[in-house]
Amino acid sequence: MAQVLEFKLPDLGEGLTEAEIVRWLVAVGDVVAIDQPVVEVETAKAMVEVPCPYGGVVTARYGEEGTELPVGAPLLTVAVGASEPAAPAAAAGSGAGSGSGTQAASADGAGSAETSGNVLVGYGTGAPAARRRRVRPSAAPSAVAVDPAAASAPERSGPVPVISPLVRRLARQNGLDLRALAGSGRDGLILRCDVELAIERIEQAAQAPSAPAQPPASAPGTVTERVPLRGVRGAVADKLSRSRREIPEATCWVDADATELLAARTAANAAGGPKISLIALLARICTAALARFPELNSSVDMEAREIVRLRDVHLGFAAQTERGLVVPVVRDAQHRSAESLSAEFARLTEAGRSGTLTPGDLTGGTFTLNNYGVFGVDGSTPIINHPEAAMLGIGRIAAKPWVHGGELAIRQVVQLSLTFDHRVCDGGTAGGFLRYVADCVEQPAVLLRTL
Repeated sequence: MAQVLEFKLPDLGEGLTEAEIVRWLVAVGDVVAIDQPVVEVETAKAMVEVPCPYGGVVTARYGEEGTELPVGAPLLTVAVGASEPAAPAAAAGSGAGSGSGTQAASADGAGSAETSGNVLVGYGTGAPAARRRRVRPSAAPSAVAVDPAAASAPERSGPVPVISPLVRRLARQNGLDLRALAGSGRDGLILRCDVELAIERIEQAAQAPSAPAQPPASAPGTVTERVPLRGVRGAVADKLSRSRREIPEATCWVDADATELLAARTAANAAGGPKISLIALLARICTAALARFPELNSSVDMEAREIVRLRDVHLGFAAQTERGLVVPVVRDAQHRSAESLSAEFARLTEAGRSGTLTPGDLTGGTFTLNNYGVFGVDGSTPIINHPEAAMLGIGRIAAKPWVHGGELAIRQVVQLSLTFDHRVCDGGTAGGFLRYVADCVEQPAVLLRTL
């Protein structure tokens, strides 16, 4: 006898409440092993392969590729303990027909089926076989044996679907009453696309003229496209809006002569060994500056009315990818050498380009380095990466006239910009940090004296 267990989209961590199905890795009828990845999903932060904690035969899939599912929604059902593939059960959007009529047990309360029991937040399972365990039966039975007589049983009734907080917020911001909407998701669940469609219809109705009329000369042009704020772009929009809304930021900047820093890098790389990148040298300077000015490696807890100073420097760096702007994080940057920083920057940059950054690679930063000089611009006013307290911006390094040694010379000059949370410090601290960074750029020996 077999049990049909339902595996739901697990909590992916970091406040993520939904994910989009990018690619199914299994089909209905396939035999899967415990902890085998079954679907690839995209969250607002990264691409994640989701492993299934059950081993058996896939009987149904829920959702086509491109469908957004909230956390807790069914992903697939697995017949566990079947001697042969079970008939696929009906599933919304799965394309599988109805079969044996078996009822599916929730992954939250399966019977005595063998599972890994290790669906980790944001990272899947991947536990060794020695750590697998049996799930204890719940008080109320949630799995039943496969029985042909069950084919005529009525469809099981489940709990009222839980609407995603993001969907509720979108409806609230646009004055929509969710009780008046019909959901297109499983069991009538209201999805983001349902709310967006309702908003679009309201806007179209509002724009429809009651009588033919010429638009005023100042009216906006014809809309050519509407681009949904979702995925990475939506996450960036939410975070930047929150930063500007909550953080009273200020910016200071200074020009620095980077000629000696470039010469020091050239000499170090000519000596052999692992190559050192320029961003790694600037990161090493930042960690030394944060050791002197720890106020900038902090966050603000307004509920407790406290400034939370942090011991470790988890250094984020802004990277432009095909999926949009991402900020990978180098952990414990204060303990890394220039060689180690170069290697980690290279690894994370490549992962960003290939779309393989994990949620853990993109969260937990305490200070951000933004090298917008790669775009050929001299300066900018960076927006702080909430909930951090500061960001250092690096402009392009360009040959410019500069007074050096009392004489006019052509030197390699860079503009450094520091945006900081004025709640954690005043201008004196921010200016001291930026001046120390500039001194290290102009005279790398200054950094050596502090190590």
